[in-house]
Amino acid sequence: MARPHPLPPSASSLSASMRDLGYSLETAVADIVDNSISAEATEIAVFCNLRLQAPTLVITDNGRGMDSETIITAMRHGAANPRLARSPRDLGRFGLGLKTASFSQCRRLTVISSQNGKRCGAEWDLDLIDKEDDWILSILDEEDIEVLPFIEKLGSDGTIVIWRQLDRLFEDETSQKRDEIVNEKLDILEKHLSLVFHRFLSGELKGRKKIAIGVNGHRVEPFDPFCRKSGSEMLPEEIVRIGPDSVHMQPYILPHHSRLSAKEYDYYQSRSDFISNQGAYIYRNGRLMAWGDWFRLIPKGEATKLARVQIDFPSTLDEMWTIDIKKSRARPPHAVRERLRQIIPRITGRSTTVHRGRGQKLFEDVHAPVWERYADQSGIRYSINLNHALVRAVSGRLDEEGSRALRLMLDSIGHALPVEMIYSDYSTQPRDVRNAPVGNEEVIARLRELRLILFGESIPQAGEFMNIIRSTRMFDDKIELVQQFIGEELA
Repeated sequence: MARPHPLPPSASSLSASMRDLGYSLETAVADIVDNSISAEATEIAVFCNLRLQAPTLVITDNGRGMDSETIITAMRHGAANPRLARSPRDLGRFGLGLKTASFSQCRRLTVISSQNGKRCGAEWDLDLIDKEDDWILSILDEEDIEVLPFIEKLGSDGTIVIWRQLDRLFEDETSQKRDEIVNEKLDILEKHLSLVFHRFLSGELKGRKKIAIGVNGHRVEPFDPFCRKSGSEMLPEEIVRIGPDSVHMQPYILPHHSRLSAKEYDYYQSRSDFISNQGAYIYRNGRLMAWGDWFRLIPKGEATKLARVQIDFPSTLDEMWTIDIKKSRARPPHAVRERLRQIIPRITGRSTTVHRGRGQKLFEDVHAPVWERYADQSGIRYSINLNHALVRAVSGRLDEEGSRALRLMLDSIGHALPVEMIYSDYSTQPRDVRNAPVGNEEVIARLRELRLILFGESIPQAGEFMNIIRSTRMFDDKIELVQQFIGEELA
């Protein structure tokens, strides 16, 4: 008959393994911020000081704090059973985040908490665990707490998490190169926090207080992935019932990039390009867990790049969504995937309409455009409009042989249009696809040449000339100067 044989893991080996669960600095800090939000904090601050003799990173909050018994429980590995129901206000799950996130970045984790001015603290030191090969937790007294870095940031209520021996932050670099690496990581951290917690930062979650997060004194602004303030289209919401719980799916269609101001476009483009951002954005209790994925229901593409779906689910469905320890992966349950599969054609179809609609408008805005688009049984093709006023004017100055040569040249230009290259550039950096800038003097010179070629010495109608000018698209960014020219030259 089998007999039980207790076999606890080696503390030294297990703690070393826990350091390599795949956290980055930004996902590790976000895990600590989760705890602060769960503790009802409204002010959270991250400080990273490289000038100290022992560089330190701390996360502070003004939450409800912990007493000595609670802080010991929080420092325990697996402090909570993931199968137990959690409060809708709780962003944790496994009871491992504080430890695994911290150990991924440092070898010495110190947590100090305060309630009504009464402070307590505890510390994990991986060097001590390695030496003793046992889970030795150090309980700190007031004298230990007084000398800790950044302890002055802790108020009468709240918690401070201190990371020391940051052996992975600098990537073995020193001096100026080390500072550059850390500053780059802090920039990524700020952008990550602004996205993951954007609904908390903006105060849009019902029943939740608006929070503020700072990184080295710089306030983190919420980053809305749905561009709602920039004119996004909101499609009808879908609700999937799973037992007593509900999963809410809110589709959005982003505005075409041409409708964004330069500041708005740069703001969104600096986070990532439009294509990689498309897909589902999954939120658990208001916290963004995973994003930018269609779950293999459709491939990412240029035509669907404006489509986003905000999916909200409660923590009671955690097991069905297979949430990982880092809270960076989530897979929808079957019922949600099936509903998403049903509505994707409508969402992506609308995205395609908005995306292509702008291109169609460019043709509709002007009479007789330079380029024409043909769609028939042989496919889609583009060619230069041989009936354009400028083409006719130039052709009329040539003899029959020269006119045939011009048409052949224009036809070859149409066939040689570098569609693949244009698609690649436009899909990733659409605002950068533009003609070379032209100075005001050259604009005036070109306008005079265009007028001379088209009308000779006669004075054209202002409206007719403006329509031709618009059709060439040579002066789109100088339209005020064009209007001034027409007002002065054709008056």
